[in-house]
Amino acid sequence: MSGQIKGLILKGKLKEGDLLPSIRGLARDLQISVITTKRAYDELEKEGFIEIVQGKGSYVAGQNKELMREKKLKIIEEGLTEVVEESKLLGLKYGEIKEMLKILFEEV
Repeated sequence: MSGQIKGLILKGKLKEGDLLPSIRGLARDLQISVITTKRAYDELEKEGFIEIVQGKGSYVAGQNKELMREKKLKIIEEGLTEVVEESKLLGLKYGEIKEMLKILFEEV
């Protein structure tokens, strides 16, 4: 769950200052434990993605632009690592992967 919220923040779908659902409300909506939801929110706060204000709620934290860029690059790097590992297992060469990436980059 924290990964999904992180993704929404990094993609700009949740913006600085946006109010997140309450821990209890989100747990109820997702039909998961309040403890699980609390842990996810605590993790997001520790990582600087959200601010929890006692008695007020949880909000998307203001982000340092360079830090946000680094976090986005890390996510892309992790995805590309998976692609490279899978490509090697399939016996693809660097040039083939590079050409596919070039085509996809131009199409999207």
